[in-house]
Amino acid sequence: HAGLVDEGRQCFASMINQFGITPMADHYDCIIDILGRAGKLDEAEDLINKMPFQPGAVVWKTLLGACRIYCNVELGKCAAEHVFELDPQDAAGYVMLSNIY
Repeated sequence: HAGLVDEGRQCFASMINQFGITPMADHYDCIIDILGRAGKLDEAEDLINKMPFQPGAVVWKTLLGACRIYCNVELGKCAAEHVFELDPQDAAGYVMLSNIY
């Protein structure tokens, strides 16, 4: 992310406000990744909760990975529960959650 969180936020906002582009899941995945890598986990969770469609497993795995980096066990458990619900056959969520501890 190289400290460019504000630029990422601006790009995301300009898609909507300036260009009238409706963000898709991939766009949300990217901004959640930017926020997560910068340690802005609460902001990332808030954005996930405000998504205009159901968040997919990828966005929750992205948040879970950030929780591992910043040792946020509680939010990591929450993200993992969503991953398990959406993609129960994928072992990655289980491994990522175990790596938080």
